Amino acid sequence: MSPFNRPKSLTELVTENLRQRIVSGGFELGSQLSEARIARDLEVSRTPVREAINRLETEGLLIVEPQRGSFVFSLEPEELAQLCDARVCLETTALALAIQAHPKGLHEALKDCVEKMTAARAVGDDGEYLVQDTAFHQYFFDFSDNRFLNDAYQTIALKMAAIRNRLGRHTDHMAKSFREHCELTDAVLEQDAHKALNILKYHIDRKEGSYWIEATSPE
Repeated sequence: MSPFNRPKSLTELVTENLRQRIVSGGFELGSQLSEARIARDLEVSRTPVREAINRLETEGLLIVEPQRGSFVFSLEPEELAQLCDARVCLETTALALAIQAHPKGLHEALKDCVEKMTAARAVGDDGEYLVQDTAFHQYFFDFSDNRFLNDAYQTIALKMAAIRNRLGRHTDHMAKSFREHCELTDAVLEQDAHKALNILKYHIDRKEGSYWIEATSPE
C-alpha cells in the first residue's frame, strides 16, 4: 500500500511559517505577536494563526499570557547559562555514543557540514553557515542510536537555533566556531573521544565571546 499523501493544513503551514521566522530572527526575542496582523499578512483567518500559536507555545518558542497576548520567548543571562549547561550534558553524551556506535558515518556527516560551512564562509553567507552549525550538532544525536536522548535535545534545539541566529554572526565568534568544528571533526576521524569531548565542552560552555558579551550586556 502506498503512503497516504495528505496536503498540509493551514494550521501546519502557518506553524511552519512562524517557527521559521522565530528561529531565523524574523521576530525579535520577547516581541509581541499580533494574531490579526499575522492573519492579514498570510491571508488566512485568525483560527489557524491561533492554533499555530498554541503549537509553538508547546514547543517553547512562544509564551502566551492571558489578557496580554503572545510573545516570542526570551532568555535572561542566567537562563542562557542554564541552556548551555543542558547542552553540555546532552551533546557530550550523544557524541560519545555516536563515536562508539557509528564513527565513520558520523565523521562523513560532520565533514560534509564543515565543507558546506567553508563554502558559506567563502561567499559571506552567514545564514547558511548557521544552518550547517545547527545540523552539525544534530548529527551527534542522529548517530547516537538513542531516540530518547534525541527527544530530550529537541526540547531545546529550536531555542538554541534561534539564539545562534541572533548572536552567532559576530566575526570573531564565527571564526572560533569554524575552527572548533574543524578540530572536532578531525578528532572524530581519529576516534579520539576524549579529545572530541573536550573540544565540544569548550565550544559550548565557554563564558566568553559574542554569545556571552551580547547576551549579558545591558542595553
